[in-house]
Amino acid sequence: MGFIFGLAAFTCLAVGTVLYILFRRLVAGPPSLPVSVDWINDLSISRYRPMERLLAEEDYRFLSSQPGINGKALRRLRAERRKIFRGYLTCLRRDFSLVGAALRMMMLYSSHDRGDLAGVLYKQQALFALGMLAVEWRLVLHACGLGSVDVSNLVRAMENIRLELRHMIPTDAVATSAA
Repeated sequence: MGFIFGLAAFTCLAVGTVLYILFRRLVAGPPSLPVSVDWINDLSISRYRPMERLLAEEDYRFLSSQPGINGKALRRLRAERRKIFRGYLTCLRRDFSLVGAALRMMMLYSSHDRGDLAGVLYKQQALFALGMLAVEWRLVLHACGLGSVDVSNLVRAMENIRLELRHMIPTDAVATSAA
C-alpha cells in the first residue's frame, strides 16, 4: 500500500512540475520582443502544416509492408520524425509566445481599455497550454509505438491569437510596411 501511495505521489509531483514549467514558459513570454509589422504579416500557420502528417500512422503502415524494411528501421524513422516534430513544436511555442507578448504590449499601451482582448488572450493561452500538454503526452505514447499526434488545436489557437494581433495593427502601418 505504501509503495502505491508513494508512486501516486511521485506521479502527481512529476505532472505538477511539468504543468508548472509549461505554464511559466507560456505566460512569461520571450525576454525581448523582436516583433515587427513585417514579421506579423509574414507569420503564417501554413509553416506548421507539415506537423499534421509528420507522425501519421499511414506512412508507417505503408513502409512496414515494403520488403526490406524491418522494425529497427521503422523505430529509427519514428524517432527521427519525432525529433523533427519537436523542432516544429518549439517554433510554434516560440511564435505563440511572441504573438502573446506583442498583444500584451499593445494592450498595455492602448489608449482605451481592452478587457475583451485580455479575455481572448488568456483563453487562447490556456487552450494552447492544455493542447501542448496533450501533444507532449501523445509524443510519449508515440515513442512507445502507440498512435499519432494531433496538433490541430495548437495550430488553431495560434491562428486565433495571430488574427487578434493582426486586427490591432493600424491599417496604415500595414500599408507602410508593404511599400
